[in-house]
Amino acid sequence: MNIIRIAFNELVGMFIDDGALALLSLILVLAVGYAARIGLVGGTVAAVVVFAGCLAILGESLARAARRKFSVR
Repeated sequence: MNIIRIAFNELVGMFIDDGALALLSLILVLAVGYAARIGLVGGTVAAVVVFAGCLAILGESLARAARRKFSVR
């Protein structure tokens, strides 16, 4: 039973490891979706903004993780 719990925790950890990454991605998608819905941006622009925003959020998350892992104490 212990192995099942460990496997489940690892599986959940893959998706919820970085709460800031998930939260910022959700906020980005909601904001761009709302802007596209009310007509502030077109569909192509919205797609480009979501793509670029997700890359920026991912880059920031990787930089934060690298700082944590390689910080000198």
